Amino acid sequence: MLEGQTLTASDVRSVVELGLESLPPHLSDLYRFLDAWFDGDDYIDVQTSGSTGAPKLLKVQKRKMMNSAVMTCSYLGLAPGDKALLCMNLKYIGAKMVVVRALVCGLDLYVVPVSGRPFAGLDVSFRFAAVVPVQIYNTLQYEDDLKNAARTGIIIIGGGAVSPELQESLEVLPSDVYSTYGMTETLSHIALRKLNGKGASGYYYPLPGVKVFQSESGTLSVDAPGLCDDILKTNDLVEFGPDGGFRILGRADNVINSGGIKICPEQVEEVISGILKRRFVLTSVPDLKFGEITVLMVEGNDAVPDDVIANMKKLLPKYHFPKHIIYVDAVPLAGNGKIARQACRELCIKTFNSDGNV
Repeated sequence: MLEGQTLTASDVRSVVELGLESLPPHLSDLYRFLDAWFDGDDYIDVQTSGSTGAPKLLKVQKRKMMNSAVMTCSYLGLAPGDKALLCMNLKYIGAKMVVVRALVCGLDLYVVPVSGRPFAGLDVSFRFAAVVPVQIYNTLQYEDDLKNAARTGIIIIGGGAVSPELQESLEVLPSDVYSTYGMTETLSHIALRKLNGKGASGYYYPLPGVKVFQSESGTLSVDAPGLCDDILKTNDLVEFGPDGGFRILGRADNVINSGGIKICPEQVEEVISGILKRRFVLTSVPDLKFGEITVLMVEGNDAVPDDVIANMKKLLPKYHFPKHIIYVDAVPLAGNGKIARQACRELCIKTFNSDGNV
């Protein structure tokens, strides 16, 4: 259903044949996706985000996407007729899976333009919504947006890490809010972490039918027969809790080896995110003596205040404190808003070379 109206495959085809030029982009994107979904092919194209490498196009089985949808709807107790909000870019798997859940589970889909304030002006009580971190952060900054979001029963946050500060601020929402763990290859999430209220946790828990374990190199492996043909070996460094939950420490390919000290940038960023209230990323540049040295890339031209620097030194181990701080107009991001770490490193190296420092 689309805002209370039932759509069939022939309805979708008729709209597409009439032309989508007159529709707003968020609706034309929806009809293009639905048309591709009903085209009779067993596969559909999905683009990766590019946050950990060059974006690539994957052909995935629609059957497996439906399996994923059933897992999520069943786990969250979503039922036919429940209103669901689509407010993310349909270019990526997270948004595509919102539509597939609506198709498979009979949800009533509401589609709004992609923006940083998805709940602005929405006078609808939703059972389910999926957002990215910046969208929920912005929602919390506006009283009316917050009131609108509070009428949503379940909110899942994907596409990026949720900082401890953001998680704490989510306590104002009566909704059940979850962080998701997954990737394009797993057809959206395979595990959820409760962020607020009863059951809030620092650990992710796999959906039924999914098994996770730690490889010899300390990274997470995923066994999800309904979603992946083979065991998926990730580059995410993992730590398991006593009850089978897990938390991600960072990516193995992001680890910075500085003079034999292995530094996980995501862990450093989490520590200082509470005091450095600007977009930033910990990256590195080559160094003759240490192999690599850490560099804090900060968005904006204003220098980080001395008191913030002092607090960072208190919070971080000596060898984890960045050796340099550089300022950029904008921290490089991937198409879905995640930090593009390789692009950050390349920009950092270029900046240092232009200054004659490396």
